[in-house]
Amino acid sequence: MRDKVMNRWSTYEPFYVLLGDKKVANVVITNHARSRWIDRIAKEEADVESIAAFILDSLKQNRIISYYRNEQDVFLIDDDLVVVAEFVESDTEFDLAGDPLSKMIIVTFLGKMSETMELRDLKTYYSWLRHSRRMTLVKNSRKHR
Repeated sequence: MRDKVMNRWSTYEPFYVLLGDKKVANVVITNHARSRWIDRIAKEEADVESIAAFILDSLKQNRIISYYRNEQDVFLIDDDLVVVAEFVESDTEFDLAGDPLSKMIIVTFLGKMSETMELRDLKTYYSWLRHSRRMTLVKNSRKHR
């Protein structure tokens, strides 16, 4: 996802957007994230390019913030949409100082806090998910015996 807007106006500097200490040069949407976008966010068919364009626009407008201060993989967009992302340093793209730029890989969209109240506290949400899965496994193992 390239654009003409740069961090500093220069003909020699590659495009990137700052997110915390990361210099994001590209946004990658996984198939899982695309399916979660359709299920939980848009409720309609969406292509990867439009989702990546939405993420890139949100980055440029500083609408993406970290969910927790210490966590670096969960982010909030517009204080509502919860996104899990990973960062991978690019092998081919560097800034003027020679530091590698990053790819932002969107792993999944957890949903909107305005629609799913459990997302307000992710630690409780994840422990609830683990517990419910564990109980399902326990029930299924009882049936097999």
